[in-house]
Amino acid sequence: MRDGWQRLSPPGHWDWHVPTPFSQGWRAGNLVFTGGQLSADADGNVIGRGDIAVQTRNVFESLTRVLAEAGATWEHVVKLNTYYVYDGAPEDAQRFWEQMSAVRFDYLPDPGPAATAVRVAGLMYDGFLIEAEAVAVLP
Repeated sequence: MRDGWQRLSPPGHWDWHVPTPFSQGWRAGNLVFTGGQLSADADGNVIGRGDIAVQTRNVFESLTRVLAEAGATWEHVVKLNTYYVYDGAPEDAQRFWEQMSAVRFDYLPDPGPAATAVRVAGLMYDGFLIEAEAVAVLP
């Protein structure tokens, strides 16, 4: 492992259901990079199937745990990338995004990080509605 780098893997955190070389995150000096977090249980099963608010809360709780293991909080996050799946009626798309964002805003300080939210056709497996990753800078 590189000097000064810390692999992040919080105890009891969800993990991939097949062996992979991926990490939940890394701390490299004063930088913290989280891996993309999903609303999954320890076996990789979807939690909150069909419910964007439940999935968003689970994803942001997972991000919180990965950040905490590195000694970071949401106050340290400078970049947030969110990918979400919506394939419903066009007239309901904004309401869906607002439900997701209302939960995200529970975690973000004011002023918040630079952020991107991208609507995608799908994620790792059917049923996942959101994946998010963050970059933090520690003092």
